[in-house]
Amino acid sequence: MNLTSKKKLSIFNLVMINVIAIDSLRTLPMSAEYGFSLITYYVLAALLFFVPTALVSAELATGWPETGGMYVWVREAFGRRFGFFTVWLLWFNNACWFPTIMSFIGTTLAYIINPQLANSKTYMLIVMLSLFWGATFLNFRGIHASNFLSTLAAMLGTLLPMLFIIALGVIWVFLKKPLSVEVSWQSLVPDLSKVNNLALLIGVFYSLVGIEMSAAHAGEVENPQRNYPKAILWSGMLILTSLILSSLTIAFVVPKSKINLLAGLLQAFEAFFSSFHISGIMPLLAILIALGAMGGTNAWISGPSKALLIACDDGFFPAKLGYKNKHGVPVNILLLQAIIFSVLCSLFVLMPTIASAFWLLTNVTAILVLTVYIAMFAAAIKLRYKHPNIPRLFKIPGGTFGLWATNLIGIGSCTFAMWVGFLPPAQISVGNVFTYELIVIGGVLASYIFPLVVFELHERMEKKKNK
Repeated sequence: MNLTSKKKLSIFNLVMINVIAIDSLRTLPMSAEYGFSLITYYVLAALLFFVPTALVSAELATGWPETGGMYVWVREAFGRRFGFFTVWLLWFNNACWFPTIMSFIGTTLAYIINPQLANSKTYMLIVMLSLFWGATFLNFRGIHASNFLSTLAAMLGTLLPMLFIIALGVIWVFLKKPLSVEVSWQSLVPDLSKVNNLALLIGVFYSLVGIEMSAAHAGEVENPQRNYPKAILWSGMLILTSLILSSLTIAFVVPKSKINLLAGLLQAFEAFFSSFHISGIMPLLAILIALGAMGGTNAWISGPSKALLIACDDGFFPAKLGYKNKHGVPVNILLLQAIIFSVLCSLFVLMPTIASAFWLLTNVTAILVLTVYIAMFAAAIKLRYKHPNIPRLFKIPGGTFGLWATNLIGIGSCTFAMWVGFLPPAQISVGNVFTYELIVIGGVLASYIFPLVVFELHERMEKKKNK
């Protein structure tokens, strides 16, 4: 395939792809918990994680552009065992992510009916299960949004509310209304008096994942070695600015002790609308946010199934699991995904609050996805030496030193974020700490062990067949 024939994207096009893919409303209340110091956290996360991820994934995507992404990169570097390990974590990570986004949608819809419903576990379970299973059955018919509709939903349901709340925040500050956080040079410094205050840092990292998806387009940019870093610079600046300003706006009007991890954004809008006497538009805004999140969820329900389809094609799972109906949809994989989703939703009943269950699943999801990024960083180093002659339209700047420095920074930052992710957050009541730690550690270890056991069983069966 002649990669150079696909240079169609401008820097602006790639920047927009990145912004739409990464900007998210769901993580804003989480970072707002850090107050004014969230600026420091985001800048560090960008330098230590976002930029290395962007550079590394661009090199790998232009060297191995075939479908499979991280699975292909890790498999080429370390073999089928770790390739399968990666593909499983990618899929299971998404299965764990679904309850968090569905709980966000449930909370948003509650503000249309009665905000107090957001604290009802019964309401949340009914809404989450109904919407997700409904979306799953719709996907059986091959129903999916076009790129245009997906982009439109992201703009109306994510970017528009984000820009709106930033505008309200600017007006709030301009009118010199009271702020719920201290704004000073001193308050930029994170509170490290207790290590548990760092626990939400993994959420900041998690809010910046996804750049590897657009890295697949790096080879389509004119002169990628020069223009791709420019696109990353502009993407990073826009994404950081939007996330920081949106999170700060929530922190400005919602006291830290009252920020709800799911409803924080709506709490901020409610405070603004009440002060500016425009509460009548709250239902419309909530509908837009819910539709935007639901559109993204619907698109992702079928997307991750490609990972398990690859595993089925490689013989790691029974062929029946990868069965496709007449619409080309892997219905058994989607059913398995929905069943796992339903089981994970039980955590909303077991945990003391909905917010604690939301954080628990977000935390486990972030740990799993950062594990995959560590594998990607290691693969980039390995592949540079294992396959030095494979053409890459983009290479990490700085030669050998740049290669090692970029990937070691990425590995180190991911490892640190994962470590703090095992700590119970000081900002959220998680109930019994031992139970919380047991669920987090047990969930992560089970996610690691399962694919390794499946791989070993598969290898033994293959050996028996070949005897």
